[in-house]
Amino acid sequence: MSRSHIVAALLATLALAPLSSARAQENYEIQVYPSETVEKGMTMLEFHTNYTADGRRTITPDSVLPTNHALHETIEITHGFTPWFEIGFYTFLSTREGTISWVGNHVRPRVSVPASWRWPVGVSLSQEIGYQRREFSADTWTWEIRPIVDKQLGRLYVSLNPTLEVSLEGPSAGAAPDFSPNAAVTFDVTREINLGLEYYGSYGPLNGFDAPSQREHQLFPSINLNVSPDWEINAGVGFSLNNAADNLIFKTIIGRRFH
Repeated sequence: MSRSHIVAALLATLALAPLSSARAQENYEIQVYPSETVEKGMTMLEFHTNYTADGRRTITPDSVLPTNHALHETIEITHGFTPWFEIGFYTFLSTREGTISWVGNHVRPRVSVPASWRWPVGVSLSQEIGYQRREFSADTWTWEIRPIVDKQLGRLYVSLNPTLEVSLEGPSAGAAPDFSPNAAVTFDVTREINLGLEYYGSYGPLNGFDAPSQREHQLFPSINLNVSPDWEINAGVGFSLNNAADNLIFKTIIGRRFH
């Protein structure tokens, strides 16, 4: 496709985003996105495993279940349809007190600026829409709009995801989008070992951020193992900086690319 067609797709993706509000799907997919999409004709299978060792212990006022000692498993399948367009599909599962529960499903189309354009930074736009059961999220249908900007500087890599979270159905529907910025800085210690620091925040609606004490800030020191071009291995430990979010989370991502 021509450059004008790709630009039109990016603009249409932004224009179709609804103006409403939602909190993020809690502790299911903890990842700062890179700008690259999956290669054309390739399929990526990922397992996101996240355990909340110290989280919310009570049911929230809107009847959402506690997160403390919950094990969350997300199965993600992504296929690259062109060099700049992919679609991902998610299934969310939660295990707590010995009970395995289906949480919901999401679909995620993403477009990126082709490398042939030679932009100084990588740029892509992801949108994730889906359903989650009422006991796991007050807003049952949500839409995430995630611009992605990244840059490789020698052995240093930086990625910014200034994410907007919107609600299609639930108590937050019709309100302003929530601003949830994510960022990662990583460094190649060796060819196989990459160390990083990931940040996940939630500031509240754009038309009036939450009070500073209520804004969520989490840091995840992380490690990425580059054992093969076909594999993705990530692990991290997350800490809340102000007790507004879950205090201690262990996360892993295991991914495999199939040609």
